[in-house]
Amino acid sequence: MTTLNPTTRMRRVGLALTTVLVAGTVLVSNPSSAVTTAGNTTAVQAGKHHTAEPLVFAHRGASGHRPEHTLAAYKLAIDMGADVVEPDVVSTKDGVLVARHENEISGTTDVSARPEFADRKTTKTIDGAALTGWFTEDFTLAELKTLRAKERLPQERPGNTRYDGLFEVPTIAEVFALAQRESKRAGRIIGLAPETKHPTYFDSIDLSLEEPLAKLIKRYGYDRRNSPVSVQSFEISNLKDIDRLTKASLVQLVSNSGAPYDQVVAGTGLTYKAMLTPGGLEDIKAYATWVAPEKKWVLPQGADGYLTSPTAVVGDAHDVGLKVVVWTLREENKYMAADFRNGTDPLAKGDIAAEVTAFLDAGVDGVFADYPDSAVQARNAWLATNQ
Repeated sequence: MTTLNPTTRMRRVGLALTTVLVAGTVLVSNPSSAVTTAGNTTAVQAGKHHTAEPLVFAHRGASGHRPEHTLAAYKLAIDMGADVVEPDVVSTKDGVLVARHENEISGTTDVSARPEFADRKTTKTIDGAALTGWFTEDFTLAELKTLRAKERLPQERPGNTRYDGLFEVPTIAEVFALAQRESKRAGRIIGLAPETKHPTYFDSIDLSLEEPLAKLIKRYGYDRRNSPVSVQSFEISNLKDIDRLTKASLVQLVSNSGAPYDQVVAGTGLTYKAMLTPGGLEDIKAYATWVAPEKKWVLPQGADGYLTSPTAVVGDAHDVGLKVVVWTLREENKYMAADFRNGTDPLAKGDIAAEVTAFLDAGVDGVFADYPDSAVQARNAWLATNQ
């Protein structure tokens, strides 16, 4: 497999981030065509890229190698060559933004084993669904900092459990600071893609995510059109709010089914499927720079689990001026189309290089990956062949 030398790699990543994460970035210190597969052949037409180089977004950090949403996971992802790291954003009781996959934290911390917090267990309705557990909004930051992170998928990634108990819950400010330090150390731009989780719910309990996130973006010097920060959400109204609060770019996430929860509450009838029509993409372009569909919207699977013909989503998005990043590429067989699986064990590692290549051939501008090392290697090999 061909690899890029460090100078070429730095030049290409810098160019990609300046053209994608919005156009030339100068960090400001904070208070400083065809895929042939086993059993099936799927023709994938190469799409026109908007980027100098497709980007690798480290999904919750290097979450295939470390417990997700920890500074260790983000740092490792950067060391592995990821272009962008993704912290999910929720709020504490005292209004501090922290990085957790969900506001319910029994699966990602040791809170359930902490007797001093036993009385915090409760049932809440989040986005229309009842959920029982412990929630970030019921803890102050000081209390959350006493907890320790753990692997969310211990049966799938038992190797990560060796790190259980070692890492704190980081604040979003700490993630921003890490990205700036590592950008200076590595000599390349590290992008950030914070995802606001359940913004309608947090608004309902007077812990709005948008204003404090915009303040952090300004505090760390990211409030400009050439910022390497791109704010994500599955909802629409909060992205439009953020668009009024900051110049940083936006990413509209699109799930494989259902509808944005804010649209459900408003009764608009808008679905994720409708958002990926040409007209829906035009609407997204009015406030966002990226659209981020679940990967099956780009390369769908048939009833047999193999890929079918690619959809028009990437081309339609590019036609209206949107960039496309798909989520989420994972190495385990269970998360892959049958084209890329190795054997029948659902937890065995599949052919992630072939999967990354298929999506790059389909014209996407970026991929979210749990194993950024593998995705970076596959992307670099693809670049050596295609550019």
